[in-house]
Amino acid sequence: MHETKEDLRSLQRLLDASYARAGSHLRSIWGPEDRLHADEVRGELAGVEVLDLATVTPSGEPRVAPVDGLFFRGHFWFGSAASSARFRNIRANPVVSGAVTRGLETFLVIVHGDAVETDPRGPEAGGFADHARAVYDFDWDAAHPTAPYARIDARTMLAFKRRSR
Repeated sequence: MHETKEDLRSLQRLLDASYARAGSHLRSIWGPEDRLHADEVRGELAGVEVLDLATVTPSGEPRVAPVDGLFFRGHFWFGSAASSARFRNIRANPVVSGAVTRGLETFLVIVHGDAVETDPRGPEAGGFADHARAVYDFDWDAAHPTAPYARIDARTMLAFKRRSR
């Protein structure tokens, strides 16, 4: 787990503010007892997750497709091919939404924000490459030496897990 105390405090503030803004329908399905706190989010998202990521085309049409989502330092990170429609869309309009779901309403994380393209091996990535090397079961550097990566700077993040009732 790579999150610092400040990363967790920032994540908790985001989770709290996001839930406070959530609509009544969502809160009728996912009540306060189901909310995950920052340290629980970190624990649940320790490996590679299927993140259903939505981007917007230049003509304003939504596009969603799964990516490998890696949660690192309180942010989702993902990569793709340099020539992918996903990164063309992000470069034109960085607004994205994503969701990780498990089971029939047993686990949910929703994120809305901006994708920020970042060199995964550069100093501004804060050690992300080491995390990717640790969680993948293949030679990440050899497989993706020039693939673009982005982190999601979230404006909204909601995280829930059904507790035993």
